[in-house]
Amino acid sequence: MTPKITFEEHFMAPGFEKYSEAFLKLMPADQSGQLVQRLNGFDGERIELMDRGGIVRTVLSLTGPGAQSESLDRAVDSARRANDFLAEKIAAQPDRLSGFASLPMHDPDAAIAELQRTVRDMGFLGCLVNGHTHGTYYDGPEYDAFWAELERLGVPFYLHPINAHADPYVIRDVPVLQGAVWGWGVEAGSHALRLLFGGVFDRFPGVKVVLGHMGEGLPFLRWRFDSRFRAYPQGVDLRLAPSEYFTRNIVITTSGVCSHASLMGAVGEMGADGVMFSVDYPYEDTAAAVDFIETAPLDDEARRKVCHDTAAALLGLPLLAEAA
Repeated sequence: MTPKITFEEHFMAPGFEKYSEAFLKLMPADQSGQLVQRLNGFDGERIELMDRGGIVRTVLSLTGPGAQSESLDRAVDSARRANDFLAEKIAAQPDRLSGFASLPMHDPDAAIAELQRTVRDMGFLGCLVNGHTHGTYYDGPEYDAFWAELERLGVPFYLHPINAHADPYVIRDVPVLQGAVWGWGVEAGSHALRLLFGGVFDRFPGVKVVLGHMGEGLPFLRWRFDSRFRAYPQGVDLRLAPSEYFTRNIVITTSGVCSHASLMGAVGEMGADGVMFSVDYPYEDTAAAVDFIETAPLDDEARRKVCHDTAAALLGLPLLAEAA
């Protein structure tokens, strides 16, 4: 079995339970109860599933929407408390667990301060941010200092979905399309494209943004982004064709999409250096995700990269050959 790293894997910190109620109430009671139990678990079943699936390390992040739901004055303290809690859990199993920071993205300076604290002082491997913060996106110049610090630290920014600030009219009266089925992917993918077409990756070419769920569908439209941007640039000036920012700056995980056809299409578009395995535990099934990647029609080198080494390089961890 190929050794694996996963890094869209979630936990719950004390005091954040109320933010999960909105989506937990949409599930059957037994399913939501099991989900809460797994979010609160850092050993036991979580580690057992990792062992059975050949997952050698998992990078944990606070389940959404986290501190971003709060006002700025509360978010700074809440993010710090969540990160301190996670650091305690990692310290008990440092050979298996790592962390992504929760950040108060309401204010770039506050986000920078917490990013520095968690990466430099606590050994976190990057951050996971749940999309916009009260309708604010991060492509504007006021966030340039944040991107500059992320680039300087050399850690990735995982852009995770969240509810839209205002649901698009076409799905406003169709609740099933507003969340994980469709709307979250549209929201996260559109945010990533704002960063791309807003020139963030030209100003900070070392920035790495991670998209889950097979890249929220974006890799499959790279050709069209180039074609239609050439036809309708609308005053936007990029140094590269839009497609060239994929793998260079936008990388993806397989989390929540266990489809061989989708995987091979994504690898075909981005190469094995741009696609990484993840589960989305506990929202998705670890055994199903492991079976999906182990049976995927990848050659040995590509499987090693997708399962482990591409993530290891991104996160600053030893490659398989170095760890042997």
